[in-house]
Amino acid sequence: MARKYIIKRDESGLPERLTRYREELNAEQFRVVTAKPKAALVVAGAGTGKTRTITYRVAYLIEQGVSPQKILLATFTNRAAREMLRRVENLTGSQNVHKIWGGTFHRIANLILRRHAVSIGFDSNYSILDAEDARDFLSVCVDEAGIDTKAKRFPKPEVVQDIISYANNTDQPIEDVVINRYPYFEPLTQQIRRVDMLYIERKRERNVMDYDDLLLNWKRLLIEKPEIANVYAEQFEHILVDEYQDTNRLQAEIIDLLAIKHKNVMVVGDDAQSIFKWRGAEFTNIYEFPKRYPDCEIYKLETNYRSTPEILGLANVSLANNRKQFPKTLEAVKKSKGFAPALIPCRDVEQQSAFIASRILELRDEGTSLENIAVLYRSHYHSLELQLELTRRNIPYRIQSGVRFFEQAHIKDVISYLRITVNPRDELAWKRILKMIPSVGNATAAKIYESLAYAENPFALVKRDDFKFKPRSSNGWQNFIDLLDNLVKDETRNKPAKQIELILTSGYEQHLQETYENAEARTEDLRQLALYASKYDSTESFLSELALISTERFGAPQTLVGEDVVQGGEEDELLTLTSIHQAKGAEWTVVFIIWAAEGKFPSPRSLKEIDSEEEERRLWYVALTRAKDELYLTYPLMITDYNRQTVLQKPSRFVMEVPPALFEIWSLEEDAPQFDAPVELLDEKKQDFIN
Repeated sequence: MARKYIIKRDESGLPERLTRYREELNAEQFRVVTAKPKAALVVAGAGTGKTRTITYRVAYLIEQGVSPQKILLATFTNRAAREMLRRVENLTGSQNVHKIWGGTFHRIANLILRRHAVSIGFDSNYSILDAEDARDFLSVCVDEAGIDTKAKRFPKPEVVQDIISYANNTDQPIEDVVINRYPYFEPLTQQIRRVDMLYIERKRERNVMDYDDLLLNWKRLLIEKPEIANVYAEQFEHILVDEYQDTNRLQAEIIDLLAIKHKNVMVVGDDAQSIFKWRGAEFTNIYEFPKRYPDCEIYKLETNYRSTPEILGLANVSLANNRKQFPKTLEAVKKSKGFAPALIPCRDVEQQSAFIASRILELRDEGTSLENIAVLYRSHYHSLELQLELTRRNIPYRIQSGVRFFEQAHIKDVISYLRITVNPRDELAWKRILKMIPSVGNATAAKIYESLAYAENPFALVKRDDFKFKPRSSNGWQNFIDLLDNLVKDETRNKPAKQIELILTSGYEQHLQETYENAEARTEDLRQLALYASKYDSTESFLSELALISTERFGAPQTLVGEDVVQGGEEDELLTLTSIHQAKGAEWTVVFIIWAAEGKFPSPRSLKEIDSEEEERRLWYVALTRAKDELYLTYPLMITDYNRQTVLQKPSRFVMEVPPALFEIWSLEEDAPQFDAPVELLDEKKQDFIN
């Protein structure tokens, strides 16, 4: 029997709780919270109180008499679901909130599969493989498929895992994924498919599932077992999905199957913040939702509580250039601070870094904590020079988008080659590069180094034909010896840029492709490192400069431990450096967007696919709307290209396509005497922009 509620009403005739909701929500939010049951798309702009709205919606449903166990709330983190449900409990006072089916898609899938796994060939006590376990399983399947990974260029388990996962989540054949994302592995497509088939069979035999299987098997259950599908289609009277713009095709299909009876599915998200296509998110899920649910109601949350009117003005005009979108105009609750976003053309990369560091110190002196300041960038390598500048000035910072640039594995690999050319007795560097040779593990690397440690000429010894520790894989060893020879030749020995390029072209780029799912981005990191290294007249001076990152800072030595160091400095306050993708959902009082230059943002690599410029513009919009009070956009006027030629740099198309009046254009002319380039160049570029 349905629970009956006694609803108190105030003098106006409204239920007492609704009166409170009307006081605590704005008109847009209130309409969503009290919407009648039917399909609904809530387009929630940046900073408009999306989470608050979803929370109140769930509370409202419970207070309307909807049983908690008939509500499904899908979020992108379990933490978000727990926080929402805690707030629902506070709002309603209900002791049954825990009965709501809340959490990530994977969590809810697991709850359902534990009940029904037997129906699809698994026992209910199946184990869930984490990412590392899944890679180990794949390694076994590669061996079982009879693939000699030493004889042929076959991707590492991490890469195979990414190919299979992307295919599963985007509902694409493996062949298409390989062609579009890993074209250099196209000749191996059939072997990769074979590994996938063995992987599927082995998981079923061992009664295990990986994370993707939770969703795949949930969908299978709903399609292949209609009697079970009907139970859940009947049970979930109300389905709410948070961050719907980030769902992949598989997740959207599952929601559609669950909502087939009641159609009471409310999806909440922002099409303008759909920026994760590269990891499988499907923009058409939110954009074409009204086509799949023709009777759906569309609500818009456009009242922004985060940013100043000037920042929102720039964001609104920028986004208006996208054709595929739900048009909206964010309106600021905040009062104007009296200044527009600042556009700062800098003479070169060094001046860009110097300006940002100086301005951050000024802001701190003016009372803005470093915790409230962030520097955003399109690609990780854009922060290379800035990290060095911050270190020189003792400005403590954290890298939210991963590890510091010089502590990434691929950077440390290449730097290790350079280190042994300067110091042939560098034990750590030798062992690191030796272990990249096929069939050389820790023990062999240690033996090789022991034989070199006291040799008069380690390079001459390791190249000898009768070197007793030479590994069995003669091809890999010979390629290694040839590379060492080339690195120490007179024409390359003290030219770190040429050395890095030589390492890349002598097999390391292939190593990246076989080892990392983001090989292209890592290759670009190293090319940019080579450009940076071209400024140095010796490898030793280049390595000494890089040592700034790892030597004593703020009174304490910094230890490099590979790809797990995520912050530097000891102070209570830390400046945040982050990629824009990682910044989504966050906010800061002051935001710097660096390298706002054509060829850098949008990323040329990202523009290879249809509609990718619009996704890049959405990424730009996300960056702009992270700022609450102050926004600075910088770009260098001159850069050095791969031919070591100085070329003029244009502002990003996203800067050029909006009226200049939306910016304050700052000039750094007073700093000109310390640089070689003519001061007139700043005026010329600035005038070009204004015109």
